[in-house]
Amino acid sequence: MDRKRILAVQKRLNMSKLRIGVLMGGRSLEREVSFNSGRTICDHIDTSLYEIVPIFQQQGGALYCLPWQFLHRGKISDFQDRLAEQEAPIVWDDLKALVDYVYIAMHGRWAEDGTVQGMLEVLGIPYVGSGVYTSAISMDKIFQKKILSDAGIQVPRGLDLDCVQIKCIEDDEASLQALLDDYDLDFPLVVKPSSEGSSFGVKITNSIQDLHKAILQAHRIDPRMRQSVVVEQMLEGMEFSSILMRNDQGDDWVALSATEIVTQDNGSMYDYDQKYMPGCGTKFTPARCSDKDITRIQDVSIATARALELETMARVDGFLTKDGRVVVIDPNTLSGMTPSSFTFLQAAQRGMSHSDFINHIIKTDLNALGMLTKNGEPMNDRKVAGSKIRVAVLMGGNSSEREVSLDSGRNVVYKLSPNKYQAVPIFVDSNFNPHKINQALLVKNATPEIEAFLEPDMQIKWADLPTLCDFVFIGLHGGKGEDGSVQGMLEMMGLPYNGPGILASSLCMDKYKTNRFLRARGFEVPKGFIVTAQDWAKQKEDTLQRVEAELGWPVIVKPHNDGCSVMLGKASNKKDLEKALSDIHLHGRIALVEECIVGMELSVGVLGNDTVRVLPPTQTFAESDFLTMKEKFLPGQGKNLTPAPLSEGATKLVQQIAADVFKAIQASGYSRVDCFYQTAELSPTGKERIVILEINTLPALTPATCLFHQSAEVGMRPMDMIDKIIELGFERYRIRNVSLVVHNELSKQQATG
Repeated sequence: MDRKRILAVQKRLNMSKLRIGVLMGGRSLEREVSFNSGRTICDHIDTSLYEIVPIFQQQGGALYCLPWQFLHRGKISDFQDRLAEQEAPIVWDDLKALVDYVYIAMHGRWAEDGTVQGMLEVLGIPYVGSGVYTSAISMDKIFQKKILSDAGIQVPRGLDLDCVQIKCIEDDEASLQALLDDYDLDFPLVVKPSSEGSSFGVKITNSIQDLHKAILQAHRIDPRMRQSVVVEQMLEGMEFSSILMRNDQGDDWVALSATEIVTQDNGSMYDYDQKYMPGCGTKFTPARCSDKDITRIQDVSIATARALELETMARVDGFLTKDGRVVVIDPNTLSGMTPSSFTFLQAAQRGMSHSDFINHIIKTDLNALGMLTKNGEPMNDRKVAGSKIRVAVLMGGNSSEREVSLDSGRNVVYKLSPNKYQAVPIFVDSNFNPHKINQALLVKNATPEIEAFLEPDMQIKWADLPTLCDFVFIGLHGGKGEDGSVQGMLEMMGLPYNGPGILASSLCMDKYKTNRFLRARGFEVPKGFIVTAQDWAKQKEDTLQRVEAELGWPVIVKPHNDGCSVMLGKASNKKDLEKALSDIHLHGRIALVEECIVGMELSVGVLGNDTVRVLPPTQTFAESDFLTMKEKFLPGQGKNLTPAPLSEGATKLVQQIAADVFKAIQASGYSRVDCFYQTAELSPTGKERIVILEINTLPALTPATCLFHQSAEVGMRPMDMIDKIIELGFERYRIRNVSLVVHNELSKQQATG
């Protein structure tokens, strides 16, 4: 959208009001439900306070400001052709000129999985609901169940089948039966795709033949992406849905009266038709159970929201079983908002209309974002290279690791084969705006030097990336570059990129969450806990006692979500700990306090997707207590030994653990696993062990990085390694997007009207 068209749209808006963009439609199988939800939200937002801006995304990805005359059509096909004829598409970057806040009414993939959240994070536009990490975790039924189970919340018993396992049983019912026997599962069994909603692909099966067929159907439910499948023991009892919202202050959860779901013929599945077809299925609000059981359902629902770190609102589906257990089957970060949804049924029990509920959600969210005045009113601020593959390399950014990022990105540009690739250097400034820079700027020593020489014509829009490149190499470190945000944006654009996807990126950005997850999966990690500034101020002595009782001195102190040894410290006593915590809290960070592990510190590179290759481990030496940023990145500083001086057996053990960790977090492309190797003499267990310290999903690719040392040991030059990383990125993209070419062509056609 050009400047004139932006001004034309703005002219139609009341610029004195806070503008709320309602994002609907989308690319998932749930786009019709999303359109219905979006329409309902638009209809009930308080227009005396807000200007409503309907935003619609076509299945092909094209984005439009939806004219109001199209909003109340029965289905998307009623207007989508006319929309492309009458309206020019906009790009994501234009949203900031049109809206102040986004209410996400989209459902399913590219909506609830961290994708659109990542896009909005990059653009700096606040939005309703949970962030990138929580959205990614909650959308994936396999990860979601593991997190909940680890938190002591009951989930259905069953087994998880990844794409490799499904391929192995594709023509083999006997192997499938053996799996059922191993897990002590018997019919009836419920089959679900791992990353879909609205009951798409969900089947109840009563025989091995039906189960086998249902698994393959769920695996291929969306032709654009094969996905893992969940097989669960069918539950007996009362099915419920529980809506959660934040209280007026926004600091705690309120559980509404749960709804009891009765299917058309008791025992059948609550499917898509019964969810959305008027007159299908029966819903009792409040549920027909005792007050005690209602309270238990509410308590478990709130515990679920806390375990998954949900925000703003949520819906928790589950069963009150015949034996009295509350079992969670599916938490949702963005509940459907169709006129007859559970949300409004339960809100009505509290005397809240549709408008009351929707405006409560918006107001509490804006309050949390600091977008309300003291009076509680919303504030209003106003392919060019022949056969070569074009690779956009992102570098810089606004995290504490921006200088390392510049060095990494520049090194990647230099190591792209000139015969195979055309490099497109993209510098991301401190406001996270992208700029296409030339070689003269690329060689500048530091990010401030580059920013000082940026010209207006160098700035591009994020939405320009598909026109500039065929592949995006993320050289960003920390912050939005590694936490799933940029990954979400690129997924939304349909661009292949290096490294893991949203889920692994967002998980591994948080060291504490990573440790909890790995511990629950049986890996050895340091003991530790987080300390917030509030906790330290209120419970100083309790915290110190906990350190002494659980960890002992010395301890390692670091921000829970930063890298490159930023603010990393070692505390040998109370005084040291107080200083380390103060430094971290002063910068607005949350501190992670961990036991100090003694052993051989190792860094292990891992390459691959479904099949992985673990590189020879590197032993890293620190001059003092830990590796500093200088020792990691300053030429001539630090000491690394590759391969590490380990026995053949110990090397194999380290490599196997690194591979297992890589697969456990669903990493792809490449990552670096940092760990300690302890001999039996050093280990508290009396056996040699590997203690995982950190997983870096986008490790630095500076000239001196140990990854290049390791790849050289197996005959892979730096340029070859960069080439391999890109190859793996394209491979991951092809696997996830089976209809890649058709899909992209459709998107281009719609974008041009």
